[in-house]
Amino acid sequence: MVAFVQVFNLRTVALVFYTCLVMAASRAMGWLAEASTLGDWGLDLVRHTRQTLITGLCILLALALAEACLARQANRSATQPGAGTGLRLGLRTAAVIGGALVGAYLRHRVANWGMDTRTIDPGWLISTTLLWSLLGGIGAALLMAARSEQQAQAELLEAQVQRQQLQAQQIEAQLQALTAQIEPHFLFNTLATVKRLYETTPERGREMMMLLTQYLRAALPGMRRNVTTLAEETTVVRSYLELLQMRMGPRLRFEIDVPPALGGARLPTLLLPTLVENAIKHGLGPLPEGGSISVRARAEGQVLVLEVRDDGRGFAGSGGSGVGLANIRARLAALHGAQAALELQAAPPRGVLARVRLPLQQDAAVVADADDAAAALALTRQLHEGRGAT
Repeated sequence: MVAFVQVFNLRTVALVFYTCLVMAASRAMGWLAEASTLGDWGLDLVRHTRQTLITGLCILLALALAEACLARQANRSATQPGAGTGLRLGLRTAAVIGGALVGAYLRHRVANWGMDTRTIDPGWLISTTLLWSLLGGIGAALLMAARSEQQAQAELLEAQVQRQQLQAQQIEAQLQALTAQIEPHFLFNTLATVKRLYETTPERGREMMMLLTQYLRAALPGMRRNVTTLAEETTVVRSYLELLQMRMGPRLRFEIDVPPALGGARLPTLLLPTLVENAIKHGLGPLPEGGSISVRARAEGQVLVLEVRDDGRGFAGSGGSGVGLANIRARLAALHGAQAALELQAAPPRGVLARVRLPLQQDAAVVADADDAAAALALTRQLHEGRGAT
């Protein structure tokens, strides 16, 4: 039925009608001088249009039936995609010739309706059939070419959609692989730091466990997501830095300046914690006197700018090419392409400034959730501190 409607529909019927009208009008122009009145000429034009339209619709109907038969035959022999080429050509040719023959017969009957004569001139029948077979063959070829073009465009569009879906799946797989690579890198280093802190200062073990719990509560929910919010990342960074302060003491000072209005900005998971960890590991950790870290965020139009600055030893002792930074660059490229970048530069008088630029995408609902989570963590910290004082 679908193949039938693709050939015999309102558009193709209208096309056949206008074609027959043009043919009849071109022929009727020769009758204009011989017509007694303009009305008679108009009636002749209408009658000739009717006669040609009968043949044209018969050919179109025969082609539609042939296409329906071919579609049914193709469904039955789907395991043989290359078979039936000769059958298709032969059936379409027979449909055009048969439609032209039936149309010629019907137009003769309509033209002589109510008359006694029933005899059809064989010469007229053959010549009319051959003429309309030629015209119908040309029309059928144009129709099949148009159908092939539409089918090719549909297949091209489908291929583009499938390619986009595959690209999206590939990017998703890359992001999951990169995130999975960062998770052990970040967590193992953090747990090792906590372990050393507990071994060196066991009297502060209870405080250490409290901060570790706060950190895990902030970090673990977003570990399996590719994208998080700036508010959630800030909570993780604050818990992480407070945890490290227990080991480094006055050697570590930090400042976090993130406007609440930017809390819903979306960014790759563990982006800020990785930059902070890198600054401590390569910048402040090796220095006996330690140093300070500042984490800042600002909006420049539709661009979110994140900065992590330390006053450690700078590029002198580290190439800055760890797995964390490599994964940040890879994930930024996968999510935003050339619209996002990670920049590293010297921070006078000493240290390194890591700057991330990416498109600003806000999520107000997530901001509220992140604020609630931060408030819950703050309340947990106060409760633990109150129990410790008693």
